[in-house]
Order: sequence, then structure tokens, then C-alpha cells
Amino acid sequence: MKVKLIVIGGKEDAWLKNGYGIYEGRLDHYLNFETIVIPSSKTGNRNKEVTMTDEAREIGKRISPDDYLILLDNAGKEFTSGDFAVQMQKLLNLPGKKLVFLLGGAFGFAPEIYQRANYRLSLSKFTFNHQLARLVFLEQLYRAMTILKGEKYHH
Repeated sequence: MKVKLIVIGGKEDAWLKNGYGIYEGRLDHYLNFETIVIPSSKTGNRNKEVTMTDEAREIGKRISPDDYLILLDNAGKEFTSGDFAVQMQKLLNLPGKKLVFLLGGAFGFAPEIYQRANYRLSLSKFTFNHQLARLVFLEQLYRAMTILKGEKYHH
């Protein structure tokens, strides 16, 4: 199954880029995985709603109606690493679907993205900046795959 992470982003610190590369490389062993970065909307004097609408339009270009869309959202369901692995196994068993995880922009998601989503996942009760949230998600996805394979990384 194809798994994508779509990120609304911008500037990336070198140490984080290195971390992304490490975990994306490790994930290639387990999944057909791809990260897509959509540049942050250049808001200037525009308001929050215009920015979210612009970002939603760009997101819409990169997802299909058949994709299973999971928002990385602080109001989503929280899991332990082990429970996330179990959830990932269920998602990977969905027939004919691509899994798309979405990390939104600074203002979150437009209403139409919330309506389109199949699921909402929280990484933590903490608030992370988008760069760090991306790294945490990649590490947890990798950890979930090692748990499912019974590999030593988790313990």
C-alpha cells in the first residue's frame, strides 16, 4: 500500500532535514512511502481563512477521492506507540486505498479538509512546531513498522 505524508511547510532547519532523511530512508524498507511538501501560503496581508483556502486547494491537487485521509491534528485520537502500530496494521489492510497523512499549515485545516478527512490523529497533548511534528510523526511511523515486524527498535 502507498503511504504519503503531505506537509504544509516552509523553512527547514538542516538538523531536521537530516532527521527526515534518516526516517524516510528507514521507512523505505517497510512501506511504499513518499513525503510531499507544499510551500506555506504567502499570506502577506491576507487573512487566516484565505490562507487556509489556498492551502486546501493545493492539498486537493494531491489527494484523490479514494485516498484514506488522516489529519495530524491536536484534537485527534492519541495512541501509545504499540496501539498506533495496531491501528497502522488495520489501515494497511484497507482494500484499494492509499493512506495519506496530512500535517497542516500554521492556521490548521480549512473546513473542507476536516469534512474530507477519514480520521484525525494527535501526536501528543503537547504542541509542536510543524518541523518537529513532522520528525516525531516519521519516527513514530517507523517505530510502528518495527513493532509490527517484531524488530528490536522498540525495546
